[in-house]
Amino acid sequence: MQPQDMLPELEQLQQLIAGAPAALRTEILATVPHMTEQLPLYALSLGNPDPALPAVVLVGGVHGLERIGTQVVLAYLQTLLERLPWDKCLQHTLQHCCIYFIPLLNPAGMANGWRSNGNCVDLMRNAPVDCVEGAAWMVGGQRLSRAIPWHRGQPDNMETESQALVSFISRQLFPRPFSLVLDCHSGFGRTDRIWFPYAKSAQQPISHLAEMYRLRQLFFQTFPHQNYIFEPQSQHYLCHGDLWDYLYDEALAHHTTMLPLTLEMGSWNWVRKNPFQLLSSLGMFHPIKPHRVKRVLRSHLILINFLINASLSYQNWLPLTNRNELNDAAARLWYQ
Repeated sequence: MQPQDMLPELEQLQQLIAGAPAALRTEILATVPHMTEQLPLYALSLGNPDPALPAVVLVGGVHGLERIGTQVVLAYLQTLLERLPWDKCLQHTLQHCCIYFIPLLNPAGMANGWRSNGNCVDLMRNAPVDCVEGAAWMVGGQRLSRAIPWHRGQPDNMETESQALVSFISRQLFPRPFSLVLDCHSGFGRTDRIWFPYAKSAQQPISHLAEMYRLRQLFFQTFPHQNYIFEPQSQHYLCHGDLWDYLYDEALAHHTTMLPLTLEMGSWNWVRKNPFQLLSSLGMFHPIKPHRVKRVLRSHLILINFLINASLSYQNWLPLTNRNELNDAAARLWYQ
């Protein structure tokens, strides 16, 4: 059995690569075993790789059950490839920034239908960072047993997928002056949420709190009719080993502004409209119905386009003189 036979998202990705123009650069970050196969972890990019320019990274498939995250990233990549030959606005954008795609970070987990990777490790609990205030019981990461979800893995040895992501982000984003990341997940609540670090602390804001508040302000002013909730993850639960907590702190040492965001698509709406989804482990994290899948794939185009434009134009909106004012507003909104 070939990998694409058991993993349609991998087949779709490989078909996009095979038919893509030369402008799409492709590399395999690592391979992971699954049954008798080695499944590749692809990273793709469009645009100007000059490290003096800003960049955006779109990530999907960190949790194998959350297939819709991979499909959102693949759908957006396909849209850009179709626009590339004729869209002068896109061509101009790609001359002045770079867009990276890691559509399927956890192919073995997705092939198995697991949240974890093939070693039964939750990749979002796998980074070498500990919660400083008391993580949510079990959900926040545990090392009791790999048979229980949310296993953190070995304390001194990151999983292949986690290390591949860390190495890629370090190599491609840390030398840049500015970058944004959107990691696409599903399964939390009835409302689409945009989360930012920290997951390790509800009391300690990130160093770029003013920048994050300003980004939220721009998004809500530009698109006042959207329904996202923009907030720190710590408002809901704390956890160990969050990859974006770890990468954000690593980026601080390189004197770059890297703002990582997690899109948590509100899958409870899909379940509410189709309760029979609960009969499947996938149903809690995926729309299932084809028309709902299409609706989700198009509903986040505005957000992704906004993030690319914000990255391209970062010098026009990053706070310089009013950081204290923005920090105070952010503290009132998120940390009272």
